[in-house]
Amino acid sequence: MYNQITVSALGAVQRTDWKTWLRPPRPLLLTLFSFTLVSISVLAWFATRLIDQERLLEAQRAQERLEQEADRLLAIFRGALAQAGERLDTWDGSGQLPEGALLLVLKNGSIDTFGGQLLFSPMRSPIPEADPSVFLEAELIEFAQARPKAALEIYRRLAPSRSPAIRAGALVRIARIYRRIGNSRAAQAAYRELAAIPNAKVAGAPADLLARAEMKDASLAHDLLNGRWQITREQFEFYWSEASKSAPAPEAMALSEAAAIAVENRRRGSAPRGEETVWAGNRAFFALWRRALDRTVVLISKPESLLPAESGDAAFALSDAEGRLVMGSRDAHQRAAVRTAAEAQIPWTIYVTSLKNTNSAGLAERVRFLTMGVSVMIAFLLLGTYFIGRAIRREAQAARIQSDFVSAVSHEFRSPLTSMRQLSELLAAGRLQSEDRRQLYYETLVKETTRLQRLVESLLNFGRMEAGARQYVFEALNVAQVVERVVSEFEPQLAGSGRRIEVIGSDPPCLIEADPDAISMALRNLLDNALKYSPDNPAVWVEWKAREDFVAIEVRDRGRGIAESERRAIFQKFVRGSAAAATNVKGSGVGLAMVRHIVSAHGGAITVTSQPGRGSAFTILLRSAERA
Repeated sequence: MYNQITVSALGAVQRTDWKTWLRPPRPLLLTLFSFTLVSISVLAWFATRLIDQERLLEAQRAQERLEQEADRLLAIFRGALAQAGERLDTWDGSGQLPEGALLLVLKNGSIDTFGGQLLFSPMRSPIPEADPSVFLEAELIEFAQARPKAALEIYRRLAPSRSPAIRAGALVRIARIYRRIGNSRAAQAAYRELAAIPNAKVAGAPADLLARAEMKDASLAHDLLNGRWQITREQFEFYWSEASKSAPAPEAMALSEAAAIAVENRRRGSAPRGEETVWAGNRAFFALWRRALDRTVVLISKPESLLPAESGDAAFALSDAEGRLVMGSRDAHQRAAVRTAAEAQIPWTIYVTSLKNTNSAGLAERVRFLTMGVSVMIAFLLLGTYFIGRAIRREAQAARIQSDFVSAVSHEFRSPLTSMRQLSELLAAGRLQSEDRRQLYYETLVKETTRLQRLVESLLNFGRMEAGARQYVFEALNVAQVVERVVSEFEPQLAGSGRRIEVIGSDPPCLIEADPDAISMALRNLLDNALKYSPDNPAVWVEWKAREDFVAIEVRDRGRGIAESERRAIFQKFVRGSAAAATNVKGSGVGLAMVRHIVSAHGGAITVTSQPGRGSAFTILLRSAERA
């Protein structure tokens, strides 16, 4: 793929010779930049030292404020825990609990709950279950002898028992037999009767829970969430899967799991009072307990419900003995005031990491003022150095370009003048005896004179364009006629050389509004360059065609090509590419600059696509006469 650069009337190439910056600096520039660099370094060093001192002092003051805030927070946490402990000591079932907290009263193997939802119980239900031996005879007949109807009669006789447990056991077996023999209506009737027995267990589960699950009761999920039955976690998960397709609330599940862990810890522990962190999955809960002679009261709460999430201006975090974050957030790289659990006499380590309303505004203002002052001084130094260096560089660059231009133009003038002088001297001395030789010399004189005239006119035209004095007369032109007229001018030059200019045009005529002399001059310069920079190729091409609202005139060759780094610079005046020096091609360096001026004056654009070693293509884009 060729890389492309476009130079249009609205976006001229910036005239900057970047190669100049890559050359070794002159002693004056080196001295200037060295002085500037040393001055900036000294200023930056002083500013950095002052800012570091200010920040060190501010950091010390900030640490002192963090330590004071940590002591204040520790006192607040101790007060909150003490107040919660007093509530547990005097709990009579009527106090106000923290939001989302759960209070458990363990007494004589039973458990009473207050506050939050307890989905499953940490203790097994004390509700009785019938002795399996009561149903042994009927079950042998049902399963061993495969006589379900005979077993059904025995179960029916047991169903009116005064014992809720026996009655529940008989009803669940009656419902089972009815389902086996396909009498679903009778089975449902047995389950409805079973659902009316509240204080009995069947197969380890509450009888009414089992019956409602078998009946697909729509309100079963609601009652499960409200903790109606004292069941284990496994039972809750099983019956919940039967009652609902969605998962239970994660907060309620975590709270129930934390309650189970806290109760199990109280069974194993002997301390009459204390606090601990209970983890249910990745959720942390606080557990506070107080043990009396006949009961144990346990409070399960989220950290933010028991302790203030924010206190004054402090941002803090709590971690347990294993380093897990219980509450808040903490950056290990941030300055913090720490109170360990042993020092604080609470179950958690406190980290106070930041204060919202600190006195850092004064530091920021001082640092900002100092930085601004130093920045202004550095900016003045840099701007002064830049403008001085730019002026020196421009003067040096202008002198170099002027020297190169004078040298190139002198060479361009010297060649035709030398030929004209030698031929004129030979003709004046009458040394030529052959008329054919004399005629050849006359033709050569005409050719060199024409060449010299074109060079002078080219420089004069470019001078008028640069000064804005060039007047353009626009008229409707047929592109084909313009191209053919310019190509015909090169025929005498190409005659006998074996080289040619191939013309490729579109069938429908392409019309443009342009100055005929200016467009011809631009096309002539492009063709002249194509011939000069592809000496080893017999042909160059000129092609024109309509392209949407424009007419594209392309001059293409298969010469040396143009390096990507030079494709912008070649459109500047007096700039010649590396190919000119490599092939010793003559020129003044104003041809492409003149083409750019002409195309820009016509409101068009010129593009170049090139690849070194494979040639170049210059395309002039002009608005069609119909669009104009």
